[in-house]
Amino acid sequence: MQLSRPAGERDSEHLQKLGSVGNIARLACSADAVCFDVDSTVIQEEGIDELAKFCGVEDAVSEMTRQAMGGAVPFKAALTQRLALIQPSREQVQRLLAEHPPHLTPGIRELVSRLQERNVQVFLISGGFRSIVEHVASKLNIPSTNVFANRLKFYFNGEYAGFDETQPTAESGGKGKVIKFLKEKFHFKKIIMVGDGATDMEACPPADAFIGFGGNVIRQQVKDNAEWYITDFVELLGALEE
Repeated sequence: MQLSRPAGERDSEHLQKLGSVGNIARLACSADAVCFDVDSTVIQEEGIDELAKFCGVEDAVSEMTRQAMGGAVPFKAALTQRLALIQPSREQVQRLLAEHPPHLTPGIRELVSRLQERNVQVFLISGGFRSIVEHVASKLNIPSTNVFANRLKFYFNGEYAGFDETQPTAESGGKGKVIKFLKEKFHFKKIIMVGDGATDMEACPPADAFIGFGGNVIRQQVKDNAEWYITDFVELLGALEE
């Protein structure tokens, strides 16, 4: 028989959690920069899964994505395996963006705009593909210099030729490396990371705080371990307005 914990202990935990949320909310209001994951955070889809669907290999790739996002498979290994299955050509990537552009998550446009009004630098750090992420950045008035993502490589005839393995976002822990680089380059004192997956949570530290996002997909590991977990960007926008 499982015994429930005393009410006092549960109340104490709840108050502790509220205190952590308050601390992160205050930190978010005074941050120099906010870094967002892209797939299933800034946009509703997983870019690589959409590309796989477009290229006719959706099921196998979706399962690999799920394992990678849960932290079960090293990120670079999962990326290599998925791209080997998809083999996307330059033309297919361009057609995907033209025919099935990614959908922005409700509230993200207003949130990014509010951060920019407060002179907070906004960055997109993604394990997805730069061509897709730059398309998203343009919709949010985020300069392409504030985009960190993986680069697909193509042969002269447009066929798939691999990906740039030197990009920090191509491997586990890469998002943390990007944040460390941003701190060193711009002397940011406080950086917030917002995302839905294990690779985003890993980036804190060096990020000063992590906000878990579950508005498109809930990843239990992140929900259980994030000090502040939101399911709607309105929650974060509300903290900024206060």
